[in-house]
Amino acid sequence: MGCQFKQGGGLYARLRVGALLLAAGEGQRMGGVAKSLIRLQGVPLINRQLIALSGAGVDEVVVVTGHARDAVEAAVAGFPVTLAHNANYKDGQQGSVRVGLEQLGAKCDAVLVLLADQPLIGAADLTELIAAFKKRGQGHVLVPMVQGQRGNPIVMDEVARAQIQASGTNLACRHLIDRNPELVCLFETTNTRFVTDLDTPEDMAALALRTGWKLELPQAELTQAGAVA
Repeated sequence: MGCQFKQGGGLYARLRVGALLLAAGEGQRMGGVAKSLIRLQGVPLINRQLIALSGAGVDEVVVVTGHARDAVEAAVAGFPVTLAHNANYKDGQQGSVRVGLEQLGAKCDAVLVLLADQPLIGAADLTELIAAFKKRGQGHVLVPMVQGQRGNPIVMDEVARAQIQASGTNLACRHLIDRNPELVCLFETTNTRFVTDLDTPEDMAALALRTGWKLELPQAELTQAGAVA
């Protein structure tokens, strides 16, 4: 089932790190709003993710849009990112990964794949993953595991990237670890930010109750304007 990886520090060579920030989903269980535009303490989640990526020293970021394209693109207009639109976003997350990889620079030592609906991910969490990726003994896709639960973001190398683009390996598949054990390195961690996301209004309410922070859905007219683009 791939290598089992424990937390730890250490000094390793600087990697060129790229990132795919997936913000194409329809948010069906959230009432059809773009989850990346949910505001936490007044700041859209996608902006928080981009700030975290900057703080972690990521070299290049591709934002993949789909549903509510116009609104998402407007939200990230002030950031130095590459935009990639997945016209077939309704077919699932893996298509967005492929579209993003096509737009990412040719040479990256590591590629983070992030979901835009994870509200608590910060620069320190991304740095933790990058450090674990550097230290892995084997495997081409680093997957965080929190008490037996698979988390996100994940980190891949060029081998995994090439395989995804050539053969259709599905990183979004829940059975990735079972079906592709030769690809996977498990990073065992107690960091629950990697398994905290917002899929439903109940998830929002629970996070607000736990943290005392204010969460707000985006205005419906914003997310519907670019929904069919």
